[in-house]
Amino acid sequence: MSVLSLAPRALYEEVAELLRQRIFSRELEPGSWIDELKIAEEYGISRTPLREALKVLAAEGLVTMKVRRGAYVTEVSDKDLTDVYHLLALLESDAAGVVAQRASDVELTELQTIHAELEGAIGQRDLFFAINERFHMRLLEIADNRWRMQMVTDLRKVMKLNRHNSLLKTGRIDDSLSEHRAVMAALLAREGELAMQRMQEHFHNGLEAAT
Repeated sequence: MSVLSLAPRALYEEVAELLRQRIFSRELEPGSWIDELKIAEEYGISRTPLREALKVLAAEGLVTMKVRRGAYVTEVSDKDLTDVYHLLALLESDAAGVVAQRASDVELTELQTIHAELEGAIGQRDLFFAINERFHMRLLEIADNRWRMQMVTDLRKVMKLNRHNSLLKTGRIDDSLSEHRAVMAALLAREGELAMQRMQEHFHNGLEAAT
């Protein structure tokens, strides 16, 4: 009897993840040109897997390919941000409404635990962002719509291109945490409409801070 083995992660996928993290950390700044020769040399790879990785990032909106000029880290305009936040507000508020009405007590307790971690991350910007994203993604998992999850995942990648700007605004982390408390309270009360409203407000305020 033959044993099936899973294929290892493709090299271009590994390279895409490395570049994705460099973009999110601002090591590769929005608008900057991506030096393919230099990066291929750094990673000890040929340009073929690097170009495949850039195609992946271009499909995600993180990289922009320019004819005869190469690849650039995408610059997000105010309109881009407005469009992204608008869609995220619609998708995630809908998910919050579903969770308030259908989540099990165990799932709500899990969200409450993540929220408690968020409360403890004040003053640690990067940690706060990581826990915040984990809360949102877990809420989406509980809402259980893979198409919504896929769309939100892609939109959040674009949002991250601008995320540090929003955090630099005085008091935004405190405000964001307060908004999370309101969302969590509505979820625990199993008030679907209120949970949707609170999540909409959360993204509306996030957009104001990001632009």
